[in-house]
Amino acid sequence: MLRSLLSILGVYRVYEKWLWHQVKNNPKPEHIGIILDGNRRWALNRSLDPHLGYHYGADKTEEMLKWCLDLGVRSVTLYVFSTENFKRPREEVEELMKLFEERFHKIMESGEVHKHKVRIKAIGRLNLLPERLQNVIKKVEEETKDYDKHFLNFAIAYGGRAEIIDAARKIARKIIKGELSIEDIDENLFEDNLYTSHLPKQDPDLIIRTSGEERLSGFLLYQSAYSELCFMDVYWPEFRRIDLLRAIRTYQKRKRRFGR
Repeated sequence: MLRSLLSILGVYRVYEKWLWHQVKNNPKPEHIGIILDGNRRWALNRSLDPHLGYHYGADKTEEMLKWCLDLGVRSVTLYVFSTENFKRPREEVEELMKLFEERFHKIMESGEVHKHKVRIKAIGRLNLLPERLQNVIKKVEEETKDYDKHFLNFAIAYGGRAEIIDAARKIARKIIKGELSIEDIDENLFEDNLYTSHLPKQDPDLIIRTSGEERLSGFLLYQSAYSELCFMDVYWPEFRRIDLLRAIRTYQKRKRRFGR
């Protein structure tokens, strides 16, 4: 049994190195969006408490972010909690809010964030979150606001339609105040009022969704118009470095013409 396991691990390492050599010298996505799906199903398949799936998923997120730094990916946007997720059972939502608060505290203490100059930002209708969580997020954002080497966004209390509506409201208020005219509205102005306006590149080059589901579920609806999509039949807690490399290799093989 042990010999068989070691053999499998050996094959895994060889395959991972082979994938790395395939992707390292080709253009890599500057901005990756990830829909972290399948935490509960992963736990239930192992007869575990569904809440444990989120904790394992959070650990996997930290691991994955290190892989992205190693690959030189500049921006990562993670879809961690949608506006629709508030409809889940109250106990589950409360547990998630506690987990988010705990992990944002951990981010503040992370040497990796400061070493790699990672700007952290939460995007979404943050006013819907518990006040304690809002305060922790503000502290993390304040501590990293001057970093510009890498960008890490948490889409939390986020909805793509809500983002578009909020951008339209911001523009409408400026028109009412006389700061803008209707003729000023174009794509650049609209993008300046999106949640992602702080990013050097708002549109994700690649969006990955785990768990086998093949839809965006409202993730970055405006920004994803020309994103390459990669749907993976693996639950988020079991996502591997191999899976990330495979997704990037798939991205590199696609022809991106943008209508030309």
